[in-house]
Amino acid sequence: MRVKGSHVIFSLVLLVTGFILAISYQFTSEQGRSPDQITNSQWRVEDDLRNEVLMEQTINRNLAEELRDVQNQINEVEEEIANQQRRYFNLVEDLEKLRLVTGAVQVQGEGISVTLTDADYVTEGENPNNYIVHEQHIQKLIDELLVTGAEAIAINGHRINHRSYIQCIGPVIEIDGQVSYAPFEITAIGNSNTLNSAINMVGGVVDQLLSDNIEVRIEKRNDIVLDPYFSERG
Repeated sequence: MRVKGSHVIFSLVLLVTGFILAISYQFTSEQGRSPDQITNSQWRVEDDLRNEVLMEQTINRNLAEELRDVQNQINEVEEEIANQQRRYFNLVEDLEKLRLVTGAVQVQGEGISVTLTDADYVTEGENPNNYIVHEQHIQKLIDELLVTGAEAIAINGHRINHRSYIQCIGPVIEIDGQVSYAPFEITAIGNSNTLNSAINMVGGVVDQLLSDNIEVRIEKRNDIVLDPYFSERG
């Protein structure tokens, strides 16, 4: 059979056309698969990023919880320090009050001076002991001053404390073993107006002393200095 030239040309055209169609199909197939492949790749990237974000959020939550725990611990420590400071301040105040009561420190401030003197005149036939100052008179005055808020008290310059005792020995009075003579000056440090008002109440200490024939002189003073209790005894 003889092959004509037109057949050869036609065959070449068909071959080229088939090749072009094959290339076009392959290209189309690749183009059709590419979006899926890109989408899958992006999905994996996004999934990885999402997981990293979730992990970071979890870490941040854990850190936030740890921070809250640490802050709570700090608050507890600060509160404990504040409580300790308050306790320390209260202890210092209590110590200062105790030192005042025991007479361990020198005290200076305003106050009053109350002088008790034996009566100048004794009615004929009366017992002279009814006209002199006794320990109960001094003790009554001291008790009233302490109740009213006196911070420190001295009798004729002798500082007294919570353990002091007053004893009458005839016309003299013994204060913590030291003899003291009339007139007796009771000096008290505290609010002078308050102390003065307390002992001058109607029916109060001063009225009772006067009814016992004791002469009473009261003086407000702005600057009283009382030495420590122990310094007087070496």
